[in-house]
Amino acid sequence: MHTKIEEIKRNESAPKVIKNLFNKKEIEQFLTLYNELPTTVHNKKQNVIKKRWLKEYGKELENIFYERLKNEIGDFKYDNLKTDNGEDIYGLFQESYNPIGLHIDGGFNLEDLIYKQSLIPLTPVGSTVIFKNRFYGQSTNFTIDKSELNIKKLNYGQNKRSNEHIGMFGNKKFNPDDHKKFLNHEKIENLVGLEIELVYEWELGSMLIFDRTNLHCSSSKIEGKKIGLTTFTKR
Repeated sequence: MHTKIEEIKRNESAPKVIKNLFNKKEIEQFLTLYNELPTTVHNKKQNVIKKRWLKEYGKELENIFYERLKNEIGDFKYDNLKTDNGEDIYGLFQESYNPIGLHIDGGFNLEDLIYKQSLIPLTPVGSTVIFKNRFYGQSTNFTIDKSELNIKKLNYGQNKRSNEHIGMFGNKKFNPDDHKKFLNHEKIENLVGLEIELVYEWELGSMLIFDRTNLHCSSSKIEGKKIGLTTFTKR
């Protein structure tokens, strides 16, 4: 678990959505940047493409992004994965064709004072589910799938797999109506004890900000593919 949990808790707040933060031209610039970046991960099994926002790309756009995020959350440091040369990156673009499962993005250094994360939709259809439930460990995929839980050899930046959330938040069954409406890609047994705080419907120009301790996942709502830009921060 993180060593600075009490400090992390003092910085926590409810998720918020800022609408009309980026104009149409800026969204197009983000998409152009995405197309120019080299692919970091192409997971054909999960049908996911990930690209790191490298420092030598889109510097002018980064200045715009940094100032607008800082205006919403105050001072912060980037806490994204580093390049092979040990350099910081600005964020992670992800193109996915299937919903992303239940997880948290608590980072990989338990000494860090983790803070907020942001999500900018670059395609119009999709939604993200934020739960009230929080976890104060490292980046983790929460699952009851035995084959996933048996994965022990992880590459740099890969989330560990765990079922330790089961029972952590009580044993109340997850709301079946919410499961059917938003989360039918997840086994309902994997959601025991969880309660939805926010369902963020993707809208171009908007940005979602929430704590890195919030459990979250994609909703089942996806048409073709969706592309988003995520950035993790610390203090």
